[in-house]
Order: sequence, then C-alpha cells, then structure tokens
Amino acid sequence: MSRLSIRASLTSPVLISVALALFSSLGAALAEEKPGHQVIVPAGWEESYNTLHYAPAVRAGDMLILSGVVAGLAPDETDADMEAAFARAFDAIGVILTEAGAQWGDVVEIITYHTDLPAQIADFAAAKDRYIKEPYPAWTAIDIDRLYPDRGIVEIKVTAYLGE
Repeated sequence: MSRLSIRASLTSPVLISVALALFSSLGAALAEEKPGHQVIVPAGWEESYNTLHYAPAVRAGDMLILSGVVAGLAPDETDADMEAAFARAFDAIGVILTEAGAQWGDVVEIITYHTDLPAQIADFAAAKDRYIKEPYPAWTAIDIDRLYPDRGIVEIKVTAYLGE
C-alpha cells in the first residue's frame, strides 16, 4: 500500500469517528476526580469551570487550594473604591471556603498579586483584617504588571488546612 493510500484510509470518516469516541472517553476519564482530590465549584462558578477550565478550589487530602480571586473595579468605580473591590473578592473567597466545608480560620497561606502594591497595601491590609484573625496565616504580597480580567487590581490566592 502506498503512503498516499494509507493517509487516505487514516482520514476516513469511520476512523475519525472511532478516534473521536476514544478521545471523548479518555477526556471523561481524565475529568473524573483523582482519589483524595475533590474539585470545588460553588453555585454560580460553573461557567468559569466549564469555559475557562479551572476549578475555583481543589481539596487534596487535608489541603484546600483555591485559585486566585481577582478584586476588580466595577465600571463606575475608581481607585478610591478599592476597598469595595477587595471586600467583593474576600466575600467570593468566603463562598468557596464554605462550599468546601472550610472557614477563614483554616487559611494557612495567602498570596496576593498587586498591580500597584505601594498604593494598595494599606487599604488591602485593612480589608484583609476584617476576614483574617489571629493566628495569622503566612502572607506574600507581590507587585505585578497587570491582571486578567481588565480592571483587576489585586488577585488573592489562599490555601487552607482542613486536617484534624
């Protein structure tokens, strides 16, 4: 059989259908949770999971790892409204924690990404302290260039320990 006829047979509609069926089955198997892993998708977050293909949080054993939540300014807000944006982001994180059976006291690490760290840190720390109480978690604040989506000013990523 010549190379040309092999290529033609590999692109036949039947072979393509069989390949698609196999890949679909493989994709479904890969989407299943691994033992010890639980994907957390609170109500209202399904579109992010289905469209952007990320989990708002994953519980892996005793650890709960949240994806970053962006504090963004609404179209009618300015930098003077940063605290409102921070509160919305912390509230969203609270929803994810609750969905996973966790609470703010379980948070052991916070990583924040700021588009203007010097201008944001005081207001951010004040907002954070309304949610986070002693004993305080580890916290790393990083100054960055920009965030997705546009008008995002800070991204907040938390990890919680759910053992014991």
